[in-house]
This record gives sequence, structure tokens and C-alpha cells, in this order.
Amino acid sequence: MFANAQIGSAERPVARQHRETAAITLHPGTVLLWDDRQWQVLNVGTNLVALLGQDRNFVEVPVTAMEGLMLRGRVQAPEGGQPSGVQGKSATRKLAAATSEDLETASTRVRLVRGHLNGCLDEHPGVSARTLRLWVQRYTAAEQACGDGFVGLLPQTRDRGNRTRRLPESTRTLMELSIAEDYETAKQKRRYECWAVLKEKCTERGIPFPCYSTYCEAVNERSVHSQTRKRLGPRAAYATKEFYWSLDQQTPRHGDRPFEIAHIDHTEVDVELVCAETGRLLFRPWWTVMTDAFSRRILAMALSFEPPSYRSCMAVLRDCVRRHGRLPQIVVVDCGPEFRSTYFESLLARFECTKKTRPPAQARFGSVCERLLGTANTQFFHNLRGNTQVTRNVRQVTKQNDPSQAATWTLPALFDKLCEYVFDVYDTIDHPALGESPRSAFLRGMADGGARLHRMIAYDDDFVMATLPTTVKGSAKVSPGRGFKIHNLWYWSDTFRDQGVENASVPVRYDPFDVGTAYAYVREQWVKCYSEQYMVFSGRSEKEIMLASAELIRRGRSSSQARFSVTASRLASFIQATELEEGFLLQRLRERNQALVRGVYDNGAPAATEAMPEPNRDDVDANETFETYGEF
Repeated sequence: MFANAQIGSAERPVARQHRETAAITLHPGTVLLWDDRQWQVLNVGTNLVALLGQDRNFVEVPVTAMEGLMLRGRVQAPEGGQPSGVQGKSATRKLAAATSEDLETASTRVRLVRGHLNGCLDEHPGVSARTLRLWVQRYTAAEQACGDGFVGLLPQTRDRGNRTRRLPESTRTLMELSIAEDYETAKQKRRYECWAVLKEKCTERGIPFPCYSTYCEAVNERSVHSQTRKRLGPRAAYATKEFYWSLDQQTPRHGDRPFEIAHIDHTEVDVELVCAETGRLLFRPWWTVMTDAFSRRILAMALSFEPPSYRSCMAVLRDCVRRHGRLPQIVVVDCGPEFRSTYFESLLARFECTKKTRPPAQARFGSVCERLLGTANTQFFHNLRGNTQVTRNVRQVTKQNDPSQAATWTLPALFDKLCEYVFDVYDTIDHPALGESPRSAFLRGMADGGARLHRMIAYDDDFVMATLPTTVKGSAKVSPGRGFKIHNLWYWSDTFRDQGVENASVPVRYDPFDVGTAYAYVREQWVKCYSEQYMVFSGRSEKEIMLASAELIRRGRSSSQARFSVTASRLASFIQATELEEGFLLQRLRERNQALVRGVYDNGAPAATEAMPEPNRDDVDANETFETYGEF
């Protein structure tokens, strides 16, 4: 096999002038060490090798016998002699630097030279006898020096001319200093302005100045990554940074089985949605995805109008257990605060899941999930009516192509189609990184890695209760006749009348999408409790109540009252009176659409929430240390 056709045609069988065996090149002049005596090769023929000894003895050895002696190590190159490997490397470097035109020219020349060496003295049109003698000389010299005469016939046109630097050392020093201190700075000055300043400095010092093209060549010769980092910052230079290929030498980047490493990430969907009941515009939803790194399969997902919060993180964990009955061994997340809340980390710790955090502003560590979100956009979301691709160039948006005017999809309808795309289309298409579909890679990995039944998690009331949030303290005091309070709302259950429960602190949980109910751990079981304003708060989310509470507090601060408190009765009256207000109505419409989607999530499972509230300040420590995914 040859590198290309030109070399192949040049290396056709001819009477070669040298023979390579083992680590020694046989050609006239080569010195060999045989039985502790030096021999010089005089001639290498087709059948015999002529040798001249130290005592001027002449010996002819059959080529096959000489090759056998070399292979057994009885004939070696003397110490201090140049091994043939170095000669081979020299020829290889010259061939690697040659262009296709150079190889074609050398192939034509070598046919003429070898024909001349074999006794063919015919005249060749366009080639003088003097030129042919020069080529023969170069061919022979290259055979002696490199072990390959072909490289001696390669054109040397590129080596013509004086290629030494004309600029003095003082000018080159000033030019490098100008690039480092004037061009490669956060000012992002243009090359021409930097060159003009350099020209002025050289003129003042009375030394030659470089031309503008020379200055640009010097700029281009410097490291692109380092230059971009100095001019545009680390985030802009991240695209030119060397790729981090693996976690370490023993650990595969994406694990060696399904459910070993999974990535969780969020994206704002590029589609405008409307209300399922009124047709009112509800803007763009957020999509939270959990992806298996080994098979690239989507394990779970959540769709909501709420921005990334640890509600959506808990929702995707619940959906993973509901679909597969287990959680991944390692969960890779970014540095978002929703992934550092107490409840999210405690849930992972309870079910023996390790959380690893990606380095900030380095998307390659989450490339598995990031690439999936991009694929979903191009294959699914961007093909829907009301997609927001045009909004990337805001100046091109008109009333005719405004996505909000073309919005027709509702959240439940989008969720149904998204499930069909994720689990029926994307899951069965061959993935370019795998050479097979995610589903087949997942099933193959499960068969190879085993079922691991000890990792199974039952989707029951106990697991659902573990995904519900609690208060900052984690417990609440039961007041006689009133119950316990969560977020200014009182909750009551008949079990609170039992002796020993009143005035006791009990663990509590609440449903962020139905603040009309809460849960208290009494008598070694979770008891469902109801709000004092259950008829008003039933089915309303925590965020909805927070908006109403913030509005009440704002009105109280603007009034002349010395003190103002948000009570359940006042809050209930306010909610009933403001049903038609703009902000409150919009949030209510979103919650109704999300309730339809949550019904699909539960699918007959115990009634519980699909998301959690925002973490409090006490839940997240700004100086908290965490294990980083990909850094060791």
C-alpha cells in the first residue's frame, strides 16, 4: 500500500540499488559488524551482496543468507554508526512536506532516471542530457543519504529565495511588545491603529518599521486562544480551548452502562403558547430534561411555564422514578441555585445518588444534554407554528411574522407531541455518536450491565412524600384549635385533637401546586391537612399565592397603616376580588394549563406535586463547596 498513486507508480519493481532489512539499510558504503569484524558493502545485487573486510578480503554473500544473519542479530550496525531509522525519518519528512504536484513531478523524473540507470539511453523530448545527468546525481545522492532516491527528485522550488528576516532585532522586539500591550488588550483596538502607533515609535527611535502586512502576519502567528482570551475574555475564548476528552484514565466520559451518569439541564422552548381555555397568549414554557450519558436516551422530562427552579428538578426526578423505577448513580448539573437547595440534595443523598457540578461557563462538560436540546429545537420545536426563530433578529420582527400572533399550541397539546417525539421518534433514530439508536444502546447496556435490582425505587406514597418540600425549620408547632401555619396559612386535621399532639412540633410537608392541602407526620404516619380557606386555596399554586401576598404587602406599605399583616381571610378575599386582574389572571391561566400536564405525569400514581418551591436564602450557602464534574 502506498500513500498515493504517484508514489505507487514510482515504486514499481525495478533493479533497486539498495535493500532494507531489519534495522539496517544495505547500500554501497554501509559499514556492518559481523562476528566482531567490520565489513563494508561494496555492491548490492539481485542475488549477491559484495563485502570488503578489514584485511581487504573480498566476500560475496547470497542476499537471502545476509537477510537471515540480520534477522538473527548476527550482523549489526557498529556503535556510533547512523541507524537506518534516522534515514527513513529524513525521507518521511521530505515526503510529508511534498505537495501532490511535487510527487507527480518526482514520479516522472524517477521513471526517466531508472530507465537511464537500467541502460535505456533513448532521448526524451524536453529533457536535455545535462538535466538527466543532474537528476541521476541527485537520485544517487539521496539514496546514499536517506536510503531513498525518490526524495532527491522532489522539486525544491519552495526553497528558493532569501528567507532570512530583514527587520532588525530592535524592530521585532517593539512589534512583539506592541502586539502584547496594545493589540491583545480588553480595549479591542484594530490592527491598523496598533500598527500606526508602532510606526510612530519606530520613527522616533530612528529604526526601520514593519509594513502593515508584516504586522498582521505577526499577529496571526500568535496563539488564537490566548489572543481571544485577552481581547474578549474567557467565555469567548472557550470555543478555541483544547477539548477535555475524559474524566481520568480509568473512567469513561459517559460511563460504561445506563443509569451510571445522567445530565439534568433546562431550556426555554422556542415556541409561543396560548391558554387551553381562553386562547390568551401565555408566552414560552421551560423544558427540563434528564439524559442518560451512556445511551443518550431521555430518561425523564418536565414542561412548565415556571423558570428554572428546584421545583422542575424535583419534577424530573419524580418522572424518572415513575418511568423507570430508579434514579441514576451520578447526576451532573450546572452551577444554578436550583441544584443547590437542601431538599434536592437531601433527596439525592437518601437514594444514594452522587451530584457532580459542571465547571461554570464550560458547556462541553454538559455536551450530552446541550446537544440534545439543540437537536430537539431543529427537529421539533422549530417546525411548529409560533416558533421564535425570527426573534433572534429583533429588527426583522413585524406584525406579519411575529410569533405571538401565530401562536396556536397549548401546553397540554405541546406536552403530548413532545412525548411522542422524545419517546417514539428521537429514541429510535440512529445517534451519530453511537452508531445505533438510543433505545437499542440503552437495552444493550442494560443487558450487559445487569438489572441491578437493588437500585430499584418504588413509586409509592413514601417516595412522593419525600419529593414534597417543607419549611425552613422542617417542622411546625400545632396550636390548639388552629393547627399549624405554613406561609401565613393555617392547616388543620382532626388528628390534632389527640392527646399529646397539641403544642407539639411535628414534621410538615406542603404541596406547592395545591396550597389548599398540607401534610403533617403524626402518630408515625403522614396525615393530610386542609387549609382554613380550602374552598378558595384549593388547586392554587404556591407561586400564585406568593403573587397575591406580594400585592397585598405592597398595597399595605403604600397605605397609612402603621402595621399590616397578611392573614388567610384577607388573602382569600383579595384573591376572590382580583380574579380578573392582569398579572393574577395570567398566572392563573398558566397554572390551569400546567395542572393538565401534571395529570399526565401522575398517570394514576399517588397524588402529589411535580415541582418544588424556590429555595430560601437559608437553603443555599453562597460559600458552599461542591464536587465538580470533570475536574480532578
